Amino acid sequence: MNDQILWTPTRLGAIALPHRLAMAPMTRSRANADGTVTDLTAAYYEQRNSFAMLVTEGTQPSADGQGYLNTPGIHEPAHVDAWKSVAAAVHATGAAFVIQLMHVGRISHPSNTPHHRPPVAPSAIAANAMMYTATGPHPMAPPVALDTAGIARTVDEFRRAAAMALDAGADGVEIHGANGYLLHQFLAANTNQRDDEYGGSIAGRTRFPLEVAAAVAAEIGADRTGFRISPANPFNDITETDTHQLYGHLAGELARLDLAYLHLVHAGDEELLPTIRRIWPDRLVVNRAGADLAARIADLDNGSADVVAVGALALANPDLPARIRARAAFNEPDPATFYGGDHHGYTDYPALAD
Repeated sequence: MNDQILWTPTRLGAIALPHRLAMAPMTRSRANADGTVTDLTAAYYEQRNSFAMLVTEGTQPSADGQGYLNTPGIHEPAHVDAWKSVAAAVHATGAAFVIQLMHVGRISHPSNTPHHRPPVAPSAIAANAMMYTATGPHPMAPPVALDTAGIARTVDEFRRAAAMALDAGADGVEIHGANGYLLHQFLAANTNQRDDEYGGSIAGRTRFPLEVAAAVAAEIGADRTGFRISPANPFNDITETDTHQLYGHLAGELARLDLAYLHLVHAGDEELLPTIRRIWPDRLVVNRAGADLAARIADLDNGSADVVAVGALALANPDLPARIRARAAFNEPDPATFYGGDHHGYTDYPALAD
């Protein structure tokens, strides 16, 4: 495996990277109940600051945006103050720090949110899935369809959260338009059955995500704004039948905004990847889901990606760049400790030096 290209510096808009290996966003559910991150969170990210860029776990831009227990927020002053120590810990080695803005939409339950209101969504269609709560698993709650005033309010929540992320020391934000959460729910026809300007056609279904991206870019700069997509990902009860047309249009319209990067979760559609690459000729981050490291590096070698992101590998190997350089073995991730809990499975994976 020739990994030389992995160690060359690059830029994603205004975000300078010392090399091309990034940590993908991963929900870990270890924030305080009020959405503030902790000293343990700072230790977790500091352990991984040899990655070129760390994208945080999904961080809610509002109380409505929370779905899971103990996920962090970036919509209150206390959230900003708490994230500052995390940003400082990451920046200590020159790594870039990006906060992912994740509004879960219908993937929620009132008991998991501070206001206990029903979740919001493009249409009043509940997800066919369960949500873990403090009293155990419950069916996803029926959501309330956002009206146009609610959509405008949600766009503004993203804008305000992006500004607060930079106040907290982040180099930029990544808008989560993937994995069946709110923006993805607007994109997919099975979750968006609106008959107004935000539904129906591809142009209608992409309107809200594009309004969010435009508002965030106007607030903090397009060169500090990323956007994540996961074409055809069925996670969280999503069904897409027009994937190539939908994401071709979305990527093309996002490209007009000249964002810092597009983050593609690539699930194996080898015809779609070159289409996205033609639309997005540079500043493309690719997370080749489930692939080994050699396949990810091949995306850099053949020009399919400018930066590659890894998830579980980074979770279990806080010093992954050093392990790659040393051709050392990798730790295996423990799925039982992915969500919630204490330091076990979070900050106690052994480093190569150990």
